[in-house]
Amino acid sequence: MEYYDQLKNLPQQDQQVINSVLKGLSMRDYGSVVHQLQDSFGLSSSSISRSFIERSKEALEEFEARKFTSEEFVAIFMDGKYLAMQQMVIALGITVTGRKLPLGVIQTATENSKSIKGLLKDLIARGLNYEDGLLFITDGSTGLIKAIRETFGEKAIIQRCQWHKRENVVSYLNEKDQQYFKKRLQEAYREPEYEDAKEKLLIIHNELKVINRSAANSLMEGLEETLTMHRLGMIKHFATSFTTTNCIENLNSQLTKYIRKVKRWMSSDQRYRWVVLGMMEAENHMRKIQNYKKLYLLKNAIQNEVASKSNKQCAA
Repeated sequence: MEYYDQLKNLPQQDQQVINSVLKGLSMRDYGSVVHQLQDSFGLSSSSISRSFIERSKEALEEFEARKFTSEEFVAIFMDGKYLAMQQMVIALGITVTGRKLPLGVIQTATENSKSIKGLLKDLIARGLNYEDGLLFITDGSTGLIKAIRETFGEKAIIQRCQWHKRENVVSYLNEKDQQYFKKRLQEAYREPEYEDAKEKLLIIHNELKVINRSAANSLMEGLEETLTMHRLGMIKHFATSFTTTNCIENLNSQLTKYIRKVKRWMSSDQRYRWVVLGMMEAENHMRKIQNYKKLYLLKNAIQNEVASKSNKQCAA
């Protein structure tokens, strides 16, 4: 019970309750912690429940009202995961200083563009600045990408996850061919130059057309957006940071650890409180993005990309 011993040294009783729950206690399983907290503070099971609900409501309100006017973002990861027995779409921002900041979450039956646009518009209303452009990293979900484009227009630069693209392509193949083409696709995406990477991918596409048309079509769908970081000339700096959704997958993994022992979900409010508390706790332990001192280069590349799009529109 090492963790419970540590609880006794925390200065705020309410914060102890929240931390205890987030460490994996079920809302219906207070037995061991109740005895510890009773010994230290004379708390009952019902008071623990009330304290957690009150503090978590405050945390949710604080999270949903948080302003971004003082933050300078360069990228946003977006992903939908089945959390708390519901589909939850999460946005994770990356500041120009490399800080990872959970921005928002929405509960939705599917990754449909209408509900996601509501989340994105809320972020804008809270001060999210996108005039210089933003890089969005997604798994390729049609609903996510549609919502991003309809909300941010030409200011959105989209990078589709290369890992998801690879897995989607090889899912159509038999086991032997899967291993072969996984390696080929990995080699293509590791190419430092855009032209070389695209050439290798097109060669793979031609090979796939012979053995599996569906796999070939899957490769070509959104292919350019899997090469965005190549086209921006940023692969040498951020090959592992912004070409996959690993960054937000790690956040989702932390959330799963926090909420996995809840036995019964009573309401949508409860889901939001738990997910938001989990994100706020995870935020305290997130490391800066790899090679964050070079993020100014990515910001400049995004600005140039947005300006180029604007010039082309004017010329047309």
